[in-house]
Amino acid sequence: MPEGYSENSNTLVIEADQFSFETLSQENGNAIVIRFQLQNPEVRAGDVLLVLSGSDIHFHGLIGRVEEGSAIASDRRSLLPSGLIH
Repeated sequence: MPEGYSENSNTLVIEADQFSFETLSQENGNAIVIRFQLQNPEVRAGDVLLVLSGSDIHFHGLIGRVEEGSAIASDRRSLLPSGLIH
């Protein structure tokens, strides 16, 4: 198992209107790779990020890297607009 990954993944659930992120890669106007600040020090690489707007899923991706208080996650089917930064 790669260093920094957890054997037991957790899901980090965040409401879209309370989520701020930086778009690292986009496709068709949607952010598919993002960086965001971590509020929970328990989050590890291998955990899942789920961004919701009500019951609609806007981002459901794997957290691939955690470093210096931020994390990078990717979702090739993301519906998060790439220009959206709260």
